[in-house]
Amino acid sequence: MRPRTAKPSPSTRRINRGRGHSYLLDGEPVMGVTTVLNEGIPKPGLIGWAFDTASKYAVDHWEELAALGAGSRLAKIQKARYADRDAAGVRGTAVHALAQRLAAGEEVDVPEPYIGHVDSYLAFVDDWRPRELLVEAAVFARPTPEEGRPRGYAGTLDLIADLADGHRWLLDWKTAASGVFAENALQLAAYRYADFYLDDAGAELELPRVTRTGVVWLRGDGYDLIPVDAGPDALVAFGYAQELAAWRADPREMWVGDALQPPALEEDAA
Repeated sequence: MRPRTAKPSPSTRRINRGRGHSYLLDGEPVMGVTTVLNEGIPKPGLIGWAFDTASKYAVDHWEELAALGAGSRLAKIQKARYADRDAAGVRGTAVHALAQRLAAGEEVDVPEPYIGHVDSYLAFVDDWRPRELLVEAAVFARPTPEEGRPRGYAGTLDLIADLADGHRWLLDWKTAASGVFAENALQLAAYRYADFYLDDAGAELELPRVTRTGVVWLRGDGYDLIPVDAGPDALVAFGYAQELAAWRADPREMWVGDALQPPALEEDAA
């Protein structure tokens, strides 16, 4: 594939910060795809999930919590939902890395929680024979108001690969017990229609054209390859989510003014 720019530019890059990261596009910070979906898509189901997770943690750790002070006990319960979320969030990339090493013939000590998921990934490889073209590539989209995409964005796709069915797939790994949601179509559409990805040297390259998009749902007891319709309509919906996410990021003062004083009446002036 032909580089879109002759020289790499440090003004466009993914910036890693511990377990988090951010993106610069032409020297300006841009919102990541995951942030857009987190901030721009209502998730009423998460309220019940957070309550259930905190309640379960309290019951499972009752004696441990009882030995703590009230403040520490509350903090532990409140943070339980984040620990549960983060554990699911890192599992997909970890499973892929471990399975790749195993597939290459390397001896790997797979952590107990990942064994079933790694086996499921290897079963996916046996069944679908992926030929990987891009793995965990940072992608970027510049603002194009004339095309209805007024904001730039960036993100990191999981995989583009040719599979045994003859199609070139854009795939996302999902490992959470909840499976696949409709908003995954918006995520994949954002990756699919990005303008370019960065290679290891930081040069801008055109993304491979894909014919299908989907999610590989890896579980401890198997996997499913689930097609997802990440076409132009999904990109439009992603744009709406992006606008809402940007609005939520605005400071309150941009939209809400100071309290007004009642106007002086004529009789008061007299």
